[in-house]
Amino acid sequence: MTAPRDEDAPRVVIRDKRRIDPTTGTVRVPAGEQPAGTTPGPTARDTAVREEQMSEHETPVAEESVPGQSAPDGDLGKQLAERTEDLQRVTAEYANYRRRVDRDRALVVDQAAERFAAQLFPIVDDIERARDHDELTGGFKLVADRILGLLDGLGVEAFGQAGDPFDPALHEAVLHDTSPEVSVPTATTVLRQGFRRGDRVLRTAMVGVSEPESPAPAAEPASAESPVPAAEPATDDQPVTPDDQPAAG
Repeated sequence: MTAPRDEDAPRVVIRDKRRIDPTTGTVRVPAGEQPAGTTPGPTARDTAVREEQMSEHETPVAEESVPGQSAPDGDLGKQLAERTEDLQRVTAEYANYRRRVDRDRALVVDQAAERFAAQLFPIVDDIERARDHDELTGGFKLVADRILGLLDGLGVEAFGQAGDPFDPALHEAVLHDTSPEVSVPTATTVLRQGFRRGDRVLRTAMVGVSEPESPAPAAEPASAESPVPAAEPATDDQPVTPDDQPAAG
């Protein structure tokens, strides 16, 4: 026989007032402090009950692969080698491009300098004619020196002096004669100077060329064998021997 149940006995109520939820580790927000207009989040008890209600036969869904996710080590090494090869190829192409641009730039500068110098050549010819006649004096000489200084600054030098051996690559022969004083074709008269810039000839020199005189033809050597003298024909003055007389009748 059991003891009668006392319904009037006071009931013990336990309230968890801990600030930190021991199950989830999150900070609890008291009901009175819940911001207006927000829905109270699930408590730790609700979360535990929901997890218990999950079916034991449910299989968790595998995480889908995200684009750009790390590949296996073999694929990473292959991709790294491809990227390195691409970088090396681009670097080599850029270096070749820089060299080609620098070469073209230098070529353009050289061509511009040569065209400018070529326009000064007729003026230099007039200056040299005035120098030959002793007329290069005063202010004209100052201007002439400035013009010649421009050519020096461009690296242009004059060539073509009397006595230089004739070179078809440097000289343009307009006069020809012979002279016993030269042993090879020589530029003895300079009618116009030539100009060059480095190894490049900008204008050939106009010269008169003297060639050595032709030597006298050598005498023909005598034959080693003396010619046999021809037999002299018989004449009427020679006596006739009896053997030479014709037989009678």
